[in-house]
Amino acid sequence: MTDNRNLILAVVLSVAVVFGWQYFVAGPKLEQASRIAQEQQQASHEAASAAADAAAPGTSATPGTPAQAAPGAILTREAALATTPRVPIDTKSVTGSINLKGARLDDLHLDGFRETVEPNSPTIILLSPSNAPNGYFGEFGWVGQAGTAVPGPDTLWTAPEGAKLTVETPVVLTWDNGAGLTFTRTISVDPEFMFTVKDEVANATGAPVTISPYGRVTRLGEPHVAGYYILHEGPLGVLGDNGLQEFTYKHLREDGPATFAGVSTGWLGITDKYWAAAVVPRDTKTFDASFAHVGGANPLYQADFKSAPVTIAPGGTATAENLMFAGAKQVNVIQHYQDSLKIDRFDLLIDWGMFYFFTKPLFYLLDWFYRLVGNFGVAILLVTVVVKAVFFPLANKSYKSMSAMKKVQPEMQAIRERFADDKVKQQQELMALYKKEKINPLAGCWPVLIQIPVFFSLYKVIFVTIEMRHAPFFGWIRDLSAPDPTSIFNLFGLIPWTVPAMLLIGVWPLIMGVTMWVQMRLNPAPTDPAQQVIFNWMPVIFTFMLGTFPAGLVIYWAWNNTLSIIQQYVIMRRQGVDVNLLGNILSSFKKKPKDSGKPSEPTKAKS
Repeated sequence: MTDNRNLILAVVLSVAVVFGWQYFVAGPKLEQASRIAQEQQQASHEAASAAADAAAPGTSATPGTPAQAAPGAILTREAALATTPRVPIDTKSVTGSINLKGARLDDLHLDGFRETVEPNSPTIILLSPSNAPNGYFGEFGWVGQAGTAVPGPDTLWTAPEGAKLTVETPVVLTWDNGAGLTFTRTISVDPEFMFTVKDEVANATGAPVTISPYGRVTRLGEPHVAGYYILHEGPLGVLGDNGLQEFTYKHLREDGPATFAGVSTGWLGITDKYWAAAVVPRDTKTFDASFAHVGGANPLYQADFKSAPVTIAPGGTATAENLMFAGAKQVNVIQHYQDSLKIDRFDLLIDWGMFYFFTKPLFYLLDWFYRLVGNFGVAILLVTVVVKAVFFPLANKSYKSMSAMKKVQPEMQAIRERFADDKVKQQQELMALYKKEKINPLAGCWPVLIQIPVFFSLYKVIFVTIEMRHAPFFGWIRDLSAPDPTSIFNLFGLIPWTVPAMLLIGVWPLIMGVTMWVQMRLNPAPTDPAQQVIFNWMPVIFTFMLGTFPAGLVIYWAWNNTLSIIQQYVIMRRQGVDVNLLGNILSSFKKKPKDSGKPSEPTKAKS
C-alpha cells in the first residue's frame, strides 16, 4: 500500500509542481515582461506605423523585409479612420470598412462577440489602421520589376459611388497607373469571416510585363499574450511539406525572419487566443512565405507570401485570387472552411495541441451535448459521466484491487511489525502476500492516472476554444472559461473588497476541495508521518491552486470526485470491505496524542 501511495503522491506532486511553477513563477515574469513590452510599444509605435506604410511592393520593402521609416503621427482610432476615404463593410458577423488608400482591410468589428459578459459591452475590434493604436491589417497587391508602377500602400483606389461590401454585393475597386496597366480588385465576403480578393491586371503597354502577387498580415505593437505553454499566440502558418510553423513574438524579435521557399499549399497569419487574421494563397503553383519583425525595438510583425511571377503579354490580362480570414476561431466555421475551400490543415489555426487526436474529439463530444441541453456546464457534467463509463472496467478492476488490499491490511501490518528491522525481507513477504491473494499493488493508481490526461485535455478545450468563452453555467458562473468570481475571503461578495488573484477561492473550488478530501477519507491515512502531512494538506493545496483555473475545469474535477466517491464506495462494499467513511472523517478532527507514532487502525473486512 505504501508503494501505491508513493506513486500516487509522485504523480500528484508532479502536477502540483507544473501548475505551481506556472502560477507562482512563470505568471509574474510574464506580467512583468508584458508591462515592459507595453512601455516599449508606446515609445516606438509611431516608427512602426510609418514602417508599415513604407512597405511598398517593388522596393526594398518587398514582402518578408519590412522597411524602417521616419516616425509618423499616431491618432485615435476614430481620427485615423477619418483620414482616408472608405467603403463600408456590413454583414451579420462583421462590420467596418475597406481603406481605399492601399485597398487594405484595416477596420473590422466582430459583432457577435463582446469584450465582457455584459451584453452592452463594446464589440471586439480585430483590425485597425496603421496610424491608430494597435494597428493590424491585411493587404494584397503586386510586386513589379524595376520601372513598373504597381499599386502600393499609398495608392488611392477608386470605388463606385455608394459602394458597400455585403454578402450579396461585392465591391469593385480600380486604379490606372497611367502607363498602360489597369488594376481591378474585386472584394467579396461570406456570411462569416472569409474575404475573397480577386485582382485583375490588363496590359495595354505594348510590351510584356512581369509582376508577382503578394499578400500579408501586419501587426503593429506586441500584444499582451496569456503566456501559457498550452497555447500559441503569434505568427503561424501551415506551409506545405514544412507543416505547421509557429513563432512567438520574442522568437522573431530576437532571431530574425523565417523564410520558406517553393511552398505548394498552405496559409499563414497571426493568431490570438480567440481571434486570427490569415491570408491563403490561391491559383498559384508555388509561393514563398516569410515571418518577419521590423528591425530594432519597433514592434511590427508580419506574415506574408509572394507567389510565382506572372508575365502578361501585350493586350493580355492576368488574375490572382486569394483569401483572407479575419474573425473568431469558431471550430465549426474553421472546419467548414477547411473542407469546402480545401485549405490545407486550416483546423490547426486552433491550437489543439500535440494530443489533438484526443482534445478535438473531446470538444465535439462537449459540443454535441451542448446542442442537446443548451448549457456547456451541463455538457461538462455529462461528458464526465461518459468518460467514467468508458473507463469503468479499468476503474472497477482498480477499486477491486484496492478493496483486496484493505482486506489484507492486518496481515500487511503484521509483516511490517515482524520484519521492522529487515526491509528486504519485509518487501519479499509483502510481495508473496500480494501473489497469494492475487493483488496488484499498483492497480489503485489507475483511477488517478486516467484522470490526468482527461484533466489536461479538458483544460485545453476549455482554455482555447472560443465556444467556451462567456459560456454560462448556473447562478454566479457566467463564464466557464474564467475563474469562479466569488471568494471566501470577502465572504462571497458580502465584504466590498477586491480579492487578490491568489486568494480567489470561490464556491466551486471549495466544493472541489471538499470532495477531494472526502474521497481521500475512503482510505486510512498513511502510516508515514511525512506522507500523512501531504495526505492531509493536498486538498487544501489543490483548492488554492485550482481557484484561478477556469470554472468549467473546477466543476469537472468536483463532479468527477463525487462520481469517484460513489463508485469506490459501492465497489468496496460489494467486495466485503467495511468502509468506515464517516469514522475516517470524524477521526480527522480528533486531536492525536503527541507521542502517537502508531499506525491508524486499518479498515476491517466483514466477517
